Amino acid sequence: MPFEIVRNDITRMKVDAIVNAANPSLLGGGGVDGAIHRAAGPELLEACRKLGGCDTGKAKITLGYLLPARYVIHTVGPVWHGGEHGEEELLTACYRNSLELADTRNCKTVAFPLISAGAYGYPKDQAMHTALSVISDFLMDHDMTVYLVVFGKSALLTGKKLFSDIREYIDEVYEDAHTLKNTQNLREMLWHTEPKAALDLDQQSIMQAPMMAPDAPATEDAMPDWDAMFRESDEGFSRALLRMIDERGLKDSDCYKRANVDRKLFSKIRSNPDYKPSKPTVLAFAVALKLSYPETQDFLGKAGFVLSHTSKQDIVVEYFIRKHIYDICEINQTLFDLDLPILGSSLN
Repeated sequence: MPFEIVRNDITRMKVDAIVNAANPSLLGGGGVDGAIHRAAGPELLEACRKLGGCDTGKAKITLGYLLPARYVIHTVGPVWHGGEHGEEELLTACYRNSLELADTRNCKTVAFPLISAGAYGYPKDQAMHTALSVISDFLMDHDMTVYLVVFGKSALLTGKKLFSDIREYIDEVYEDAHTLKNTQNLREMLWHTEPKAALDLDQQSIMQAPMMAPDAPATEDAMPDWDAMFRESDEGFSRALLRMIDERGLKDSDCYKRANVDRKLFSKIRSNPDYKPSKPTVLAFAVALKLSYPETQDFLGKAGFVLSHTSKQDIVVEYFIRKHIYDICEINQTLFDLDLPILGSSLN
């Protein structure tokens, strides 16, 4: 752990191994394959000649030669023929066999391209879904950092209903937040010059605000647990996180892997009751713990944060939490496609 999606040139990745989306001959070609051969130098081609080709779904390994990576893992992805000819099974095998081969060489960092999504015609959103699924499953049982390297600015989810729904949600709440902020700024300016106009603006805001249901009358059953409230009022982020992991009967490893958080970072959090996390890390654990929206706001408050409608990243995470969608890979794929920072990874 963790898993990151990055925009980069895979030939420049300083990792233990990069994965080459090769053709069956392993003798070079276009796209990623050709770029890797050019960057590695002629010794890579000579090494590949000795491998005798590679079947679709399989993987073979060579040194990286002139590349920053120590190894190149060559795998042959399936050509897309409509999805009814075992393409998904073969693409799954490409990722799984490449990861297992990297593990046998004690690779701790591996970078993949989006296999088969170029000249082989595999739909990019489906190729991404398979990559995320296989890599995430593998990382639940292995300590490894895996990068999925996407070249250029092409969007992966454009046109999908989920993506359009999220864009609509962002536009709605982001606009409302900035309208409110502009109104507050205008009111503050008017107080210094035209106090009556400021009062009129306040009254207008009250009239336009949605009516809230009155609070329910207090009953004996509804009385708060004061002891619990006082205990939790002194909780910091670390104590709250560990308490909720125990309450949900989770293992530490289950939680930090679901959050896409590095094991070393989790060890720092566990050993330091006063640990100060970044906001994306808190959000990642909120997703891993499957917190509701109010629980997420409370959890963020332990670290001094709040979900804000002036942050597009916050709005996206809020959308998923309100929809009870707690798949960190799906959330990060959406954030990545919107050019927003992803959750978890090795952030503090």
